[in-house]
Amino acid sequence: MSSGLLPDPEHCVSSAFSLFDHAEPVSPLVLASPHSGRLYPDSFLRQSRLDLLSLRRSEDAYVDLLFDTAPDLGVPLLCANFPRAFCDVNRYAWELDPGMFREALPEGSLTNTAKVRSGLGMMARVAGPGRGIYRQQLSVAEAHDRVTRYWLPYHEALEAMIARCVATFGTCLLLDLHSMPVLPHLRLPDIVLGDLHGSSCAGEVVDNLARQLSAENLSTGRNRPYAGGYITARYGAPLRHVHVIQVEISRGLYLDETTVTPGAGFTALRETFRRLVPALAEVAWTLPDVSRAARHSKQQSADEQG
Repeated sequence: MSSGLLPDPEHCVSSAFSLFDHAEPVSPLVLASPHSGRLYPDSFLRQSRLDLLSLRRSEDAYVDLLFDTAPDLGVPLLCANFPRAFCDVNRYAWELDPGMFREALPEGSLTNTAKVRSGLGMMARVAGPGRGIYRQQLSVAEAHDRVTRYWLPYHEALEAMIARCVATFGTCLLLDLHSMPVLPHLRLPDIVLGDLHGSSCAGEVVDNLARQLSAENLSTGRNRPYAGGYITARYGAPLRHVHVIQVEISRGLYLDETTVTPGAGFTALRETFRRLVPALAEVAWTLPDVSRAARHSKQQSADEQG
Protein backbone atom coordinates (compact mmCIF):
# COMPACT_ATOMS: atom_id res chain seq x y z
CA MET A 1 0.00 0.00 0.00
CA SER A 2 1.34 3.46 -0.80
CA SER A 3 -0.16 6.91 -1.26
CA GLY A 4 2.68 8.12 -3.48
CA LEU A 5 3.44 10.93 -1.02
CA LEU A 6 4.60 8.86 1.93
CA PRO A 7 6.97 5.95 2.39
CA ASP A 8 5.35 2.53 2.13
CA PRO A 9 3.85 1.42 5.46
CA GLU A 10 6.18 -0.74 7.46
CA HIS A 11 4.38 -4.03 8.09
CA CYS A 12 5.48 -5.88 11.22
CA VAL A 13 3.75 -9.19 11.99
CA SER A 14 4.12 -11.44 15.03
CA SER A 15 1.94 -14.16 16.49
CA ALA A 16 0.52 -11.47 18.75
CA PHE A 17 -0.08 -8.50 16.50
CA SER A 18 0.20 -6.83 13.11
CA LEU A 19 1.60 -3.31 13.01
CA PHE A 20 1.14 -1.17 9.91
CA ASP A 21 3.43 1.74 10.58
CA HIS A 22 5.07 4.77 8.98
CA ALA A 23 8.50 6.20 9.66
CA GLU A 24 6.92 9.63 9.18
CA PRO A 25 3.34 9.66 10.52
CA VAL A 26 1.31 12.67 9.44
CA SER A 27 -0.14 13.64 12.81
CA PRO A 28 -0.26 12.69 16.52
CA LEU A 29 -2.88 10.01 15.77
CA VAL A 30 -2.54 6.30 16.56
CA LEU A 31 -5.19 3.66 15.75
CA ALA A 32 -5.47 0.30 17.49
CA SER A 33 -7.86 -2.63 17.18
CA PRO A 34 -7.46 -4.97 20.17
CA HIS A 35 -10.48 -7.24 19.63
CA SER A 36 -10.61 -7.98 15.88
CA GLY A 37 -8.10 -10.87 15.92
CA ARG A 38 -9.38 -14.01 14.23
CA LEU A 39 -6.42 -16.43 14.34
CA TYR A 40 -7.55 -19.16 16.75
CA PRO A 41 -4.77 -21.37 18.14
CA ASP A 42 -5.50 -25.05 17.62
CA SER A 43 -4.79 -25.76 21.27
CA PHE A 44 -7.48 -23.26 22.28
CA LEU A 45 -10.04 -24.83 19.95
CA ARG A 46 -9.31 -28.23 21.47
CA GLN A 47 -9.87 -26.82 24.97
CA SER A 48 -13.20 -25.25 24.00
CA ARG A 49 -16.58 -26.94 24.20
CA LEU A 50 -17.94 -24.30 21.80
CA ASP A 51 -17.69 -24.37 18.04
CA LEU A 52 -15.68 -21.77 16.16
CA LEU A 53 -18.68 -19.69 15.09
CA SER A 54 -19.90 -19.38 18.68
CA LEU A 55 -16.45 -18.18 19.73
CA ARG A 56 -16.21 -15.77 16.81
CA ARG A 57 -19.38 -13.95 17.86
CA SER A 58 -17.37 -12.37 20.67
CA GLU A 59 -14.99 -10.69 18.19
CA ASP A 60 -15.06 -7.06 17.16
CA ALA A 61 -15.09 -8.71 13.77
CA TYR A 62 -13.37 -6.93 10.84
CA VAL A 63 -12.90 -3.61 12.62
CA ASP A 64 -9.27 -3.83 11.50
CA LEU A 65 -10.38 -4.02 7.87
CA LEU A 66 -12.67 -1.00 8.26
CA PHE A 67 -9.52 1.05 8.90
CA ASP A 68 -6.99 -0.81 6.78
CA THR A 69 -6.46 2.16 4.46
CA ALA A 70 -5.24 4.39 7.30
CA PRO A 71 -1.55 3.39 6.95
CA ASP A 72 -1.62 4.48 3.29
CA LEU A 73 -2.53 7.92 4.61
CA GLY A 74 0.28 8.08 7.16
CA VAL A 75 -1.61 6.92 10.26
CA PRO A 76 -0.20 3.86 12.10
CA LEU A 77 -2.54 0.97 12.85
CA LEU A 78 -1.95 -1.79 15.43
CA CYS A 79 -4.14 -4.92 15.34
CA ALA A 80 -4.21 -7.94 17.65
CA ASN A 81 -4.06 -11.17 15.66
CA PHE A 82 -5.44 -13.43 18.40
CA PRO A 83 -9.12 -13.43 19.41
CA ARG A 84 -10.41 -11.74 22.54
CA ALA A 85 -11.98 -14.98 23.78
CA PHE A 86 -8.44 -16.38 23.96
CA CYS A 87 -6.67 -13.35 25.43
CA ASP A 88 -8.29 -9.98 26.10
CA VAL A 89 -5.72 -7.17 26.09
CA ASN A 90 -8.43 -4.75 27.24
CA ARG A 91 -8.14 -6.29 30.71
CA TYR A 92 -5.40 -6.26 33.32
CA ALA A 93 -3.05 -9.17 32.59
CA TRP A 94 -3.99 -11.12 35.73
CA GLU A 95 -7.68 -10.18 35.84
CA LEU A 96 -8.91 -13.78 36.02
CA ASP A 97 -11.60 -16.03 37.48
CA PRO A 98 -9.87 -18.34 40.00
CA GLY A 99 -12.51 -21.00 39.39
CA MET A 100 -11.10 -21.56 35.91
CA PHE A 101 -7.79 -22.89 37.27
CA ARG A 102 -6.56 -25.98 39.06
CA GLU A 103 -4.00 -24.05 41.10
CA ALA A 104 -4.04 -20.77 42.98
CA LEU A 105 -3.47 -17.66 40.91
CA PRO A 106 -0.41 -15.48 41.64
CA GLU A 107 -0.58 -12.91 44.40
CA GLY A 108 -1.86 -9.61 43.07
CA SER A 109 -4.31 -11.16 40.62
CA LEU A 110 -7.63 -9.34 40.28
CA THR A 111 -10.22 -12.03 40.93
CA ASN A 112 -13.35 -10.12 41.92
CA THR A 113 -13.83 -7.35 39.38
CA ALA A 114 -17.10 -6.77 37.56
CA LYS A 115 -15.58 -8.18 34.37
CA VAL A 116 -14.38 -11.35 36.12
CA ARG A 117 -17.78 -11.85 37.76
CA SER A 118 -19.43 -11.59 34.34
CA GLY A 119 -17.01 -14.18 32.93
CA LEU A 120 -15.00 -11.71 30.85
CA GLY A 121 -11.56 -11.51 32.41
CA MET A 122 -8.29 -11.56 30.49
CA MET A 123 -9.13 -15.17 29.68
CA ALA A 124 -12.87 -15.23 29.17
CA ARG A 125 -14.84 -17.93 30.95
CA VAL A 126 -17.89 -17.49 28.70
CA ALA A 127 -18.69 -16.51 25.13
CA GLY A 128 -22.04 -15.24 24.02
CA PRO A 129 -24.95 -15.30 26.49
CA GLY A 130 -23.22 -17.09 29.36
CA ARG A 131 -22.00 -20.14 27.43
CA GLY A 132 -18.98 -21.68 29.13
CA ILE A 133 -15.92 -21.98 26.90
CA TYR A 134 -13.71 -24.59 28.54
CA ARG A 135 -14.16 -28.32 28.89
CA GLN A 136 -12.14 -28.47 32.11
CA GLN A 137 -10.06 -26.36 34.46
CA LEU A 138 -6.78 -24.98 33.18
CA SER A 139 -3.29 -24.73 34.62
CA VAL A 140 -1.95 -21.38 35.78
CA ALA A 141 0.93 -22.01 33.37
CA GLU A 142 -1.63 -21.56 30.56
CA ALA A 143 -2.47 -18.07 31.81
CA HIS A 144 1.22 -17.23 32.17
CA ASP A 145 1.83 -18.33 28.57
CA ARG A 146 -0.94 -16.13 27.21
CA VAL A 147 0.32 -13.14 29.18
CA THR A 148 3.91 -13.50 28.01
CA ARG A 149 3.27 -14.53 24.38
CA TYR A 150 0.20 -12.43 23.54
CA TRP A 151 -0.88 -9.85 26.13
CA LEU A 152 2.55 -8.41 26.84
CA PRO A 153 3.80 -8.11 23.22
CA TYR A 154 0.62 -6.28 22.22
CA HIS A 155 0.99 -3.77 25.04
CA GLU A 156 4.69 -3.34 24.40
CA ALA A 157 3.92 -2.49 20.78
CA LEU A 158 1.17 -0.07 21.80
CA GLU A 159 3.38 1.62 24.40
CA ALA A 160 6.16 2.04 21.84
CA MET A 161 3.76 3.63 19.34
CA ILE A 162 2.48 6.06 21.94
CA ALA A 163 5.98 6.93 23.19
CA ARG A 164 7.21 7.62 19.65
CA CYS A 165 4.17 9.77 18.96
CA VAL A 166 4.75 11.87 22.09
CA ALA A 167 8.46 12.18 21.30
CA THR A 168 7.65 13.36 17.75
CA PHE A 169 4.64 15.57 18.29
CA GLY A 170 4.65 16.36 22.01
CA THR A 171 1.38 14.49 22.45
CA CYS A 172 -0.68 11.51 21.21
CA LEU A 173 -4.31 10.73 20.43
CA LEU A 174 -5.09 7.00 20.56
CA LEU A 175 -8.37 5.85 19.06
CA ASP A 176 -9.05 2.40 20.52
CA LEU A 177 -11.35 0.79 17.95
CA HIS A 178 -14.15 -1.60 18.92
CA SER A 179 -17.59 -2.71 17.77
CA MET A 180 -20.81 -3.10 19.72
CA PRO A 181 -23.64 -5.57 19.15
CA VAL A 182 -27.10 -4.50 18.13
CA LEU A 183 -29.21 -4.69 21.29
CA PRO A 184 -32.94 -4.72 20.50
CA HIS A 185 -33.86 -3.35 23.94
CA LEU A 186 -31.52 -0.35 23.55
CA ARG A 187 -31.59 2.36 20.92
CA LEU A 188 -27.91 3.10 20.54
CA PRO A 189 -26.27 5.58 18.16
CA ASP A 190 -24.04 4.47 15.31
CA ILE A 191 -20.90 5.17 17.34
CA VAL A 192 -20.28 5.58 21.06
CA LEU A 193 -17.23 7.61 22.10
CA GLY A 194 -15.84 6.67 25.50
CA ASP A 195 -13.51 9.01 27.38
CA LEU A 196 -14.10 7.67 30.91
CA HIS A 197 -16.48 10.55 31.55
CA GLY A 198 -13.95 13.19 30.61
CA SER A 199 -10.84 11.80 32.28
CA SER A 200 -9.00 10.11 29.38
CA CYS A 201 -9.11 12.83 26.73
CA ALA A 202 -9.50 16.58 26.39
CA GLY A 203 -13.18 17.34 25.99
CA GLU A 204 -12.75 19.58 22.94
CA VAL A 205 -11.01 16.76 21.08
CA VAL A 206 -13.92 14.38 21.72
CA ASP A 207 -16.27 17.12 20.53
CA ASN A 208 -14.20 17.59 17.37
CA LEU A 209 -14.26 13.85 16.67
CA ALA A 210 -18.03 13.73 17.14
CA ARG A 211 -18.44 16.59 14.66
CA GLN A 212 -16.36 14.81 12.04
CA LEU A 213 -18.41 11.64 12.42
CA SER A 214 -21.67 13.58 12.27
CA ALA A 215 -20.52 15.19 9.02
CA GLU A 216 -20.54 11.65 7.57
CA ASN A 217 -24.09 11.10 8.87
CA LEU A 218 -22.91 8.85 11.69
CA SER A 219 -24.83 9.47 14.91
CA THR A 220 -22.73 9.56 18.07
CA GLY A 221 -23.18 9.15 21.81
CA ARG A 222 -20.85 9.66 24.75
CA ASN A 223 -19.88 7.11 27.42
CA ARG A 224 -23.20 5.23 27.55
CA PRO A 225 -23.17 2.30 27.71
CA TYR A 226 -19.42 2.11 26.95
CA ALA A 227 -17.20 4.62 28.75
CA GLY A 228 -13.90 2.84 28.15
CA GLY A 229 -11.99 -0.20 29.34
CA TYR A 230 -8.56 -1.12 30.65
CA ILE A 231 -6.71 0.40 27.67
CA THR A 232 -8.55 3.71 28.01
CA ALA A 233 -7.82 3.81 31.75
CA ARG A 234 -4.21 2.67 31.49
CA TYR A 235 -3.06 4.95 28.70
CA GLY A 236 -5.42 7.91 28.87
CA ALA A 237 -3.45 10.55 30.77
CA PRO A 238 -4.00 14.05 29.36
CA LEU A 239 -1.66 15.60 31.96
CA ARG A 240 1.08 13.37 30.51
CA HIS A 241 0.07 14.32 26.94
CA VAL A 242 -1.66 11.05 26.04
CA HIS A 243 -5.34 11.22 25.12
CA VAL A 244 -7.43 8.10 24.52
CA ILE A 245 -10.94 7.67 23.12
CA GLN A 246 -12.63 4.28 22.93
CA VAL A 247 -14.62 4.13 19.68
CA GLU A 248 -17.52 1.64 19.61
CA ILE A 249 -19.01 1.08 16.15
CA SER A 250 -22.43 -0.51 15.77
CA ARG A 251 -22.16 -3.91 14.12
CA GLY A 252 -25.50 -3.24 12.52
CA LEU A 253 -23.73 -0.85 10.14
CA TYR A 254 -21.42 -3.42 8.58
CA LEU A 255 -21.70 -6.97 9.96
CA ASP A 256 -23.98 -9.99 9.70
CA GLU A 257 -23.83 -10.91 13.39
CA THR A 258 -25.35 -14.35 12.86
CA THR A 259 -22.70 -15.58 10.43
CA VAL A 260 -19.92 -13.17 11.50
CA THR A 261 -19.33 -12.10 7.91
CA PRO A 262 -19.15 -8.61 6.39
CA GLY A 263 -22.67 -7.32 5.84
CA ALA A 264 -24.21 -5.27 3.07
CA GLY A 265 -22.93 -2.02 4.56
CA PHE A 266 -19.30 -3.08 4.99
CA THR A 267 -17.85 -1.62 1.79
CA ALA A 268 -19.64 1.70 2.21
CA LEU A 269 -18.55 2.06 5.85
CA ARG A 270 -14.94 1.18 5.00
CA GLU A 271 -15.02 3.90 2.35
CA THR A 272 -16.49 6.33 4.88
CA PHE A 273 -13.62 5.71 7.27
CA ARG A 274 -11.13 6.03 4.41
CA ARG A 275 -12.51 9.51 3.76
CA LEU A 276 -12.49 10.26 7.47
CA VAL A 277 -8.86 9.37 8.20
CA PRO A 278 -7.44 12.75 7.08
CA ALA A 279 -10.10 14.50 9.18
CA LEU A 280 -9.23 12.31 12.17
CA ALA A 281 -5.57 13.20 11.67
CA GLU A 282 -6.59 16.87 11.78
CA VAL A 283 -8.55 16.24 14.99
CA ALA A 284 -5.31 15.00 16.56
CA TRP A 285 -3.67 18.33 15.71
CA THR A 286 -6.25 20.05 17.95
CA LEU A 287 -4.81 18.38 21.06
CA PRO A 288 -4.08 21.15 23.57
CA ASP A 289 -0.46 20.08 24.11
CA VAL A 290 0.58 19.47 20.49
CA SER A 291 4.10 20.63 19.63
CA ARG A 292 3.94 23.77 17.50
CA ALA A 293 7.34 22.93 16.03
CA ALA A 294 6.06 19.53 14.88
CA ARG A 295 2.94 21.12 13.39
CA HIS A 296 5.02 23.69 11.53
CA SER A 297 7.36 21.01 10.20
CA LYS A 298 4.48 18.88 8.90
CA GLN A 299 2.77 21.88 7.31
CA GLN A 300 6.01 22.92 5.61
CA SER A 301 6.47 19.37 4.28
CA ALA A 302 2.90 19.31 2.95
CA ASP A 303 3.40 22.67 1.24
CA GLU A 304 6.57 21.42 -0.43
CA GLN A 305 4.80 18.28 -1.68
CA GLY A 306 1.90 20.40 -2.96
